[in-house]
Amino acid sequence: MSIVVRDVREHELDSVLALNNAAGPAILPLDAARLRHFFDSAEYFRVAERDGTLAGFLIGMGSNTDHDSSNFRWFRDRHPDFFYIDRIVVASRRRGGGVGRAFYADAQSYAELRYPQLACEVFLEGGNDPALLFHGSFGFREVGQHVMEEAGVRAAMLMKPLCSYAWVRETYGDALPEASWLTRPRVPVRRVHDQAAQRPTGTCP
Repeated sequence: MSIVVRDVREHELDSVLALNNAAGPAILPLDAARLRHFFDSAEYFRVAERDGTLAGFLIGMGSNTDHDSSNFRWFRDRHPDFFYIDRIVVASRRRGGGVGRAFYADAQSYAELRYPQLACEVFLEGGNDPALLFHGSFGFREVGQHVMEEAGVRAAMLMKPLCSYAWVRETYGDALPEASWLTRPRVPVRRVHDQAAQRPTGTCP
């Protein structure tokens, strides 16, 4: 069955919270209030469906966001403009099935129209070579390391240049074409039926 990536719906937040807190030490835990904050304010908050069930989620935001993560601040202190992946979680039974790559393709197709780089981190404690290999195969490179003051965990700080950004800026500037998936920011989806336009996915050659 195909993977469908779409904006999160309000009634799915309990399931998203359970996925996050079952993900293990590679993902910081969340509470309901924190997740609600992301739902109300995150620029990008999407879920993946496979076989009609929730397979994971990704939360991201631009560098001009007022976000209190020390990892986010680390990037912002060193880089002026980027799209930050705060967290990506894939259900354990769906790992290795392409959900993570579908998320990164979708997030990149969104970000490269607006930002020159993608940023994220991978925790180094406990052995996380599969995650580092995954990100490396997707074009991310380590630009430093940081110990999170709020968790005491060391993270590899990763960035990926977005090759289409310069062309988009040179061609369109701040005036992207009139298409709903380009011009409309994410807003919380509070109805059962998803009205979000599907964004195309893809990666740079």
